[in-house]
Amino acid sequence: MRARYSAYVQRRADYLLATWHASTRPPTLDLDDPQSRATRWLGLQVRAHTIDDADHARVEFVARFRIGGSSAQRLHEVSRFVREQGRWYYLDGEFPGAAA
Repeated sequence: MRARYSAYVQRRADYLLATWHASTRPPTLDLDDPQSRATRWLGLQVRAHTIDDADHARVEFVARFRIGGSSAQRLHEVSRFVREQGRWYYLDGEFPGAAA
């Protein structure tokens, strides 16, 4: 999770795509668009991690960021990861407390 956060900070779309599971990975990831360029990541707090079984895990985190001169915002997510051939991949995430 920390490596993926760092990749967002450094706008490393190549790393993010390489660590995203093929079943949910978008075809491209543009981190050089104006909004992404204006985003400043302020910190990551890993709140919990859960091992579901040998090849499935979850990580709950809060990432703080600011877009341009706006107020700081929080991204609260519980991410799911899957291990295939010894390598962990981001699968997807849920947003606790988000309205359905």
